[in-house]
Amino acid sequence: MPIYEYACMQCEEHFEELVRSEQQVVTCPSCGAAKVLKQLSTFAVVGATSKPSFTTGAGGGGGGCCGGGCGCGH
Repeated sequence: MPIYEYACMQCEEHFEELVRSEQQVVTCPSCGAAKVLKQLSTFAVVGATSKPSFTTGAGGGGGGCCGGGCGCGH
């Protein structure tokens, strides 16, 4: 059962949800809206000697929330 990160498209709240099945309806815990967007998340690797680089090219940046790709307005 994976834990996914979501962003609410109504109140812009960011939250995590334990998803038990593909048919599970995820709603925002703050406002109750069902219009949520699953976020691409990073994870930590225990014992890693360096941090992963997620930049592309010289300018960096990219999609994902707060990077302009999710449409949440940040």
